[in-house]
Amino acid sequence: MLKTEAILFFSFGYMGLLFAIAYFGDRHAKIGRSIISNPYIYTLSMAVYCTAWTFYGSVGRAAVTGLGFLPIYIGPTLMAALGWLVLRKIIRISKIHHITSIADFIASRYGKSSTLGSVVTIIAVLGIIPYISLQLKAISTSFMILKGYPLINMPGPFAEMPVLKDTAFYIALILAVFTILFGTRHLDATERHEGLVAAIAFESIVKLLAFLAVGIFVTYGIYNGFGDIIERVKAIPELKQSLTIGSWAGSYINWSIYIFLSMMSILFLPRQFQVAVVENVNEDHLKKAIWLFPLYLLAINIFVLPIAFGGVLHFTNGSVDADTFVLTLPMSHHQQSLALLVFIGGMSAATGMVIVATIALSTMICNDLVMPVLLRLQFINLAGRGDLSSFLLFIRRGSIILVLLFGYAYFHFIGEYYTLVSIGLISFTAVAQFAPAILGGIFWKGGTRSGALSGLVLGFMVWAYTLVFPSLVQAGFLPKKFVTEGPFSLELLRPFQLFGLQGFDHITHAVFWSMLINITVFIGVSLFSRASAIEHTQAAFFVDVFKYSERYEKSSFWRGTASITDLTSLLKRFLGEQNTDKALSVYAASQNINLKEGLTADADMVSYAEKLLAGAIGSASARVMISSVVKEEPLGIDEVMDILDETRVVIAYSHELERATAELKAANQRLKELDRLKDEFI
Repeated sequence: MLKTEAILFFSFGYMGLLFAIAYFGDRHAKIGRSIISNPYIYTLSMAVYCTAWTFYGSVGRAAVTGLGFLPIYIGPTLMAALGWLVLRKIIRISKIHHITSIADFIASRYGKSSTLGSVVTIIAVLGIIPYISLQLKAISTSFMILKGYPLINMPGPFAEMPVLKDTAFYIALILAVFTILFGTRHLDATERHEGLVAAIAFESIVKLLAFLAVGIFVTYGIYNGFGDIIERVKAIPELKQSLTIGSWAGSYINWSIYIFLSMMSILFLPRQFQVAVVENVNEDHLKKAIWLFPLYLLAINIFVLPIAFGGVLHFTNGSVDADTFVLTLPMSHHQQSLALLVFIGGMSAATGMVIVATIALSTMICNDLVMPVLLRLQFINLAGRGDLSSFLLFIRRGSIILVLLFGYAYFHFIGEYYTLVSIGLISFTAVAQFAPAILGGIFWKGGTRSGALSGLVLGFMVWAYTLVFPSLVQAGFLPKKFVTEGPFSLELLRPFQLFGLQGFDHITHAVFWSMLINITVFIGVSLFSRASAIEHTQAAFFVDVFKYSERYEKSSFWRGTASITDLTSLLKRFLGEQNTDKALSVYAASQNINLKEGLTADADMVSYAEKLLAGAIGSASARVMISSVVKEEPLGIDEVMDILDETRVVIAYSHELERATAELKAANQRLKELDRLKDEFI
């Protein structure tokens, strides 16, 4: 029998190991010996995509729909093929602009708008809270089942359990502590956490090995291989249908929608943006990741169907939740060590997601929600205070605790009514709302702030109406007739059959309407609204990033005067004295100047200071703070376009000069070779 103390011992021991790996990674990063600067670690960190949904939920979905679990992994595989086109461009843009989150990315693209950054943050937080609750549900449920070993008992309703007696509540608090220790020990202007990435990569190995171990045990220990399981399934008509794609109603359109959702999620989930973009050390690592990551997805999913069908065949009375087959099958065959390994693997899958997601969300809350508000409150006088780095860390730590508590509340009151996959799909649909603003923003210069803001708000409202409100009905917070009859008995407004659309499942229906409205409004409003000068500037740099990236540091879209002393003082308030001195020393060395001799900062230095601040407080807040110490003369659109044209000419001339230099070197080399041959002949 597994005692609770033993489970807790191994759990805390494992978390301690992760912290040791993170600490080791951070120490090596400080001395310039990065342990994550290789494509394999980068690929493994991207595998944070595989959460408790993958570890437990995919088996549960496969037990009901058969092949229906595959679209969530086909999408990322297809997107990996486009990685060099899309993800590489996003990474390049983010490195140049010191972007630290997905909210910062969208806000920066559309004129460094603090309003847009705040809206994106709200959508991200509300959209990811269900996903965090999914992880809490998985850890809590597996813990409750495992501590009953060798008996297999499903836990009772969590909503009826007092909060202080609920395991998930304490799990949320413990994860909050570990997340604070992992990701907010210090404030970094680049917002990179090398130790965290190393720990996440290690977790990806653990969850893969644990899932493969239980898969091999079920397939070759309980049964006689894949063929044996398939033959047993074919003998049962109800299960045989699940071996085909069209085994459930509307499956083809559902597959298409789910593939689309997963393609968007691998890019725009805050945790994926964090590991794939913000934490990226070298853009070239993407070359291997775009084919290694699909291999990882294949490996972790190869035993999903055998475990799912094995569980259905073994637990014939239906008393065991299919989401728990990964754990309950080893338990039913008295495999104590394997069951404990599965629990650790599932915990790895869940904690990795929670830690990275809450760090990403806390950065967004601090930079794009709290800071813009505080900067507008004149009585606080934030700009006039001393070192604010500790204050920023306090905001982020508080945000982590609040996000996890909200995640627990969703799990406690709503999450138990839905499967793990259903909860995850709600979050996928929420983050898909970022797609028009981001993809449109990096490939279409015509997208405007008004278009992006309108599309996001309306798309999010449709998401909430078609998915969140019905979940409140299920939990008893709203009357059932809201779903069956629609508000005010208007059948056209029924959340699951909006405007009379029928034949889709709930997720497909929500995706169809939210994305249709989001895309239509984004394009329509953008076409009929006028972009500001800074929007034109950012649009050019984002869409044509590969043209301008070589000259971006030298391309000034600012005109005015600034004091070096004021800029330095401003940076020290938010970055701390040590980080500021180090950053300015690097800048002075690269420009071959002595900052102590100059009194006035040029445009390049102002731009550099703004990017440093953007890494700590976001691009929108950084622009506000820089404006507070700079006497700026705003540029008009015509002047901006002239500067862009001039930059383009300089880049073209630079390329021509490089080509001519290369040809001259080649000619000199040939002459040297002829001289050598001549000497040998003589």
